[in-house]
Amino acid sequence: MMHLRPYQQDAVDAVYSYLRARDDNPCVVIPTGGGKTPVMASMCRDAVGRWNGRVLILAHVKELLEQALDKLQQVAPEMWHRIGVYSAGLKSRNTEHPIIVAGIQSVYRRACDLDRFDLVIVDEAHMIPPDGDGMYRTFLEEARKINPNLRVIGLTATPFRMTTGAICGPDNVLNSICYEIGVRELIVQGYLCQLVSKGGREDLDTRSLHVRGGEFVADEVEALMDQDQRVESACKEIIEYTRDRNSCLVFTSGVQHARHVAEVLRRSDPRVETVFGETSDQDRARAIEQFRAGRVKYLVNVNVLTHGFDAPNVDCVAMLRPTMSPGLYYQMVGRGFRLCEGKQDCLVLDFGGNVLRHGPVDAIRTDADRKGDGDGEVPAKKCPQCNALIATGYAACPQCGFVFPPPERRMHDAKAGTAGILSDHVEISEHAVQDVRYSVHEKRDAPPDAPRTMRVEYRIGWHRYISEWICVEHTGYARAKAESWWRRRSNVPVPDSAEEAVRLAEAGALCNTQSITVRSVAGEKYDRIVGYALGDLPAAPDAAQAGKPSYREPGLDDDEPVPVTTNGEEVDDDRLPF
Repeated sequence: MMHLRPYQQDAVDAVYSYLRARDDNPCVVIPTGGGKTPVMASMCRDAVGRWNGRVLILAHVKELLEQALDKLQQVAPEMWHRIGVYSAGLKSRNTEHPIIVAGIQSVYRRACDLDRFDLVIVDEAHMIPPDGDGMYRTFLEEARKINPNLRVIGLTATPFRMTTGAICGPDNVLNSICYEIGVRELIVQGYLCQLVSKGGREDLDTRSLHVRGGEFVADEVEALMDQDQRVESACKEIIEYTRDRNSCLVFTSGVQHARHVAEVLRRSDPRVETVFGETSDQDRARAIEQFRAGRVKYLVNVNVLTHGFDAPNVDCVAMLRPTMSPGLYYQMVGRGFRLCEGKQDCLVLDFGGNVLRHGPVDAIRTDADRKGDGDGEVPAKKCPQCNALIATGYAACPQCGFVFPPPERRMHDAKAGTAGILSDHVEISEHAVQDVRYSVHEKRDAPPDAPRTMRVEYRIGWHRYISEWICVEHTGYARAKAESWWRRRSNVPVPDSAEEAVRLAEAGALCNTQSITVRSVAGEKYDRIVGYALGDLPAAPDAAQAGKPSYREPGLDDDEPVPVTTNGEEVDDDRLPF
């Protein structure tokens, strides 16, 4: 039986808490490669095995259905005989099992045939359209006629659609994000692969491209990208950058462009395959199998190998196309997130200016994020010596050592900068807090008697959380810090256990956090919260006088973290802990 990772279990628990407390529909956000399918499988096992319910899993491509079936077998092997499949692509039309895994194209007019469901779980939930008579809405309207109390749970890596707009809202199929964990956090924790990035030597000018339906016009993009000189230059760079890499996934702008790219790459390395929408299922399966096995080094595709494509060996992603879609940008880069034996990191080669256009992959900007923000660049730049995409906080390039001139000497640079693929730049910034969540945290691989902490997650954006850990079960300096933190926020005595701290926090014993000040340092693993603006203290049992504190933690200007010793381990009390 598969055991969930701590954050996966947190996601499952968050869904259950949401369903108990509210009567609308939640969404879970976990990055590509972070393991959404085990979360989904665990909820199916509980719904059927513990609560005698019936569950439908919906997805839009058969690869996702196959992954769901595989994880269900691993998580709940005892229930394998209770799982059915309704999918034309998988040549099965089961209708009576407690768990049905179905392709939306196959069932959207078949709700009555499938009978009553208690839960509908939608994988890749950003594919649900915003309004109108899409397949998901058509199916759910009919399914609710059978069971008006039907609940819908969405899972996605991107809580916005492939063009723009949030997938959650009061009038949407999904109403609120109940759990979210970011790319950078999972990289730090060792669950996702580290990323490095390079920009092309030739800057791409997309000002001549028109936008239709939230995306660049496809024919214009292909005409721009499929120029002989541009293809020759990009392929030369790909070959140079990937000499010591094994599996490069190449995204192109059209079929002719893909064929041109593949032809040029084959001059240097014959291990090249192409996959298009028109490629037969047999040829596609063969190409993917050879790529996963390492017999193909460069797999060139056009809008095919994004959703549902799982190849952990990908150690380079080359984007030879610009896109206006933040979701598509994320899906392309996300193919390199997964861990694989022998894989040190994943190189992202951006020839389309996508990192600059949408921001770092762990803090993607949507149109809603840009409102009132002007058209300025994200805080990043490209090293003129080695083409590394890095954050503006670096005075010298961490890859080649190039020393950047002072800012005033760069004010009139003609070329547009490009952004680092991760957002770990040096910065002190204040963020309005949109939501706060509390949970009990146990350190991974810690002994059973190790003290636990209360994890506090501050939501500060569409796809970004900042966490801190309050060490109420520790002793010494860590406990003193926890007591100080608690007393600034509450008139209730400081609890002695993480469970009690969470219970009190969720019951309203802590004042609201209106904003946090965050310190981000290039090269450091974690952001550090260095200041807070707090709301009124909640009334204590003795009706203590309320206040409205605002303060900054000591040490804001210190470059060195304060080390503390707990259980013989030297740790930074403000970092990922205990």
